[in-house]
Amino acid sequence: MKYYIETYGCQMNVSDSELIISILNDAGYEQASDIDTADILLFNTCSVREHAEQRVLGRISNERHRKKSKPELKIALLGCMAQRIGERLISEDLGIDYAVGVDQYRALPHLLEQAQGSLLKFNSYENYEHLLPVHQGENCAFVTIMRGCDNYCSYCIVPYVRGRERSRPYEDILLDVRAAVARNMMDVTLLGQNVNSYHWKDLSFPALLVRLQEDVPELYRLRFVTSHPKDLSDELVQVMGKGGKLCEHIHLPMQSGSNESLKRMNRSYSYEQYLNRVKALRKAVPGIGITTDLIAGFPGETQEQFEATLSAMREIEFDYAFCFKYSEREGTAAAQYPDQLPEAIRLSRLQKMIDLQREITLRKFRAKIGKEVEVYVEGFSKKSKSQVSGKTRDFKIAVLTGDESKIGTLVKVKVSQATAGTLICE
Repeated sequence: MKYYIETYGCQMNVSDSELIISILNDAGYEQASDIDTADILLFNTCSVREHAEQRVLGRISNERHRKKSKPELKIALLGCMAQRIGERLISEDLGIDYAVGVDQYRALPHLLEQAQGSLLKFNSYENYEHLLPVHQGENCAFVTIMRGCDNYCSYCIVPYVRGRERSRPYEDILLDVRAAVARNMMDVTLLGQNVNSYHWKDLSFPALLVRLQEDVPELYRLRFVTSHPKDLSDELVQVMGKGGKLCEHIHLPMQSGSNESLKRMNRSYSYEQYLNRVKALRKAVPGIGITTDLIAGFPGETQEQFEATLSAMREIEFDYAFCFKYSEREGTAAAQYPDQLPEAIRLSRLQKMIDLQREITLRKFRAKIGKEVEVYVEGFSKKSKSQVSGKTRDFKIAVLTGDESKIGTLVKVKVSQATAGTLICE
């Protein structure tokens, strides 16, 4: 039996798909080279925003026609969306045969032997010990070090679809990183919903970073996402300040610059506390790239509170920000708030946020002109096969002239131009 898997959403889903591939391969299934030759279509899904769910449903609708010429074809819905509404979707005759939640991948091969069914129970102890994912990337690897979330931010569905926090044993993480490095993957990113709250026995997250650098000397670049500001300890700042294999970049979601909004979001910090962490990072790691997530139009957000976020953006000057309008998620606390904002206000505020960040990012990128940077070349440029692209250590996309021989290599280049998203180098 051949399977074909499509992945939607965050890097955690990418890592989960690699885990699923490992499980299915060990059970005797074969990964199809393309969708046309597959006997089973697997869709690993995201539920963070409604758009992500609608996108998957659209894809399944487009592909279910294959069952007419291939009646034995099966379609499986995996991951967060399956966890949230899998049972309902199976009953709605959308062409979905299986729904499998995030803690039940070990049982997937057995389920696929049945005509139809679901596996959606949470398992608060499942962290897939002793299972190594099959890394699908050619140059960059994502290594899950913990699963779940205990924070229950009022807007976020993640704790309800991924369960409580549990950390992966260090031995498994070490084997995973070594496997990636053995495949010449020079850029490794550690993953967790709240990666810096990792704790296994007596091993804290800062200690994990130190041990990995010591135990895998061949490792060249080490990153991690996503960090929660409340868990960004002085010890972690100190470890980052020592440099080494740790890249000069952190993704630190702020979400809002208004203390009132942050409180309603249940973010467990104030803007002043967040700013303190930013200052500590910049003091310990001069030139660090700081990226963030921001929400526009959160329920009850006044114009004054929105302006506080814009003011925070100007004060901090993030290198880049992923900006989103608030997306109501059924089952979360914020979905019950009575003061939901009209869609037009959400979109208007989102656009203002994007426009401001674009100005800041352009200024930050242009400040790199004339400077030398190290680029890990990951592939061809989107615009031309005569150019290649990759990331700098501080997580900026860089483009330079080159051919296939450059892919997978580290190059020192000089920045000659910059856009609000790309360093153009020579």
